[in-house]
Amino acid sequence: MPRLTAAHVFAGLLLASALLDAQAATVIPLKGQTPEQIQADTAACQSQAGTQASTPATSEESHTGGRARGAAKGAVAGAAAAQVRGKQHEELYDQASDEAKQEYRQEQARQTAAAGAAVGASQQRQERRADRKEEQSNEQNNANAQQAYANCMSARGYSIAP
Repeated sequence: MPRLTAAHVFAGLLLASALLDAQAATVIPLKGQTPEQIQADTAACQSQAGTQASTPATSEESHTGGRARGAAKGAVAGAAAAQVRGKQHEELYDQASDEAKQEYRQEQARQTAAAGAAVGASQQRQERRADRKEEQSNEQNNANAQQAYANCMSARGYSIAP
């Protein structure tokens, strides 16, 4: 067995620390492993634990403004629907004054805007819940990968210090 000097141990610790950015842990060789062996074991355990692919995906979009977007969509839909309904009853609609037509379209737009705001708020809440669930899942996956890595390194004769 090769004799380890303080320089070997320090070099091994330094190398292992550099390789463990994702784990933020210190690897302490317990069986006199060389820096090359530490590097090989670290790479093998990272691969086995799947830590190379466990980077959580982050959502770039912010889930805000759902009510406003829903209200805007509802208002447009309501005004358009009022216009279509008016055209369906053209003989009565033509007799109404422009002011009455405008008031009718605005009332329909208000009603559907309120419904659209409720739908938009509901969609926004669902998106936020899905984001929280995904975040929790990513955290659990990372914790599992870190535990698998620590178990692998321990089995190969290392101590892992946080």
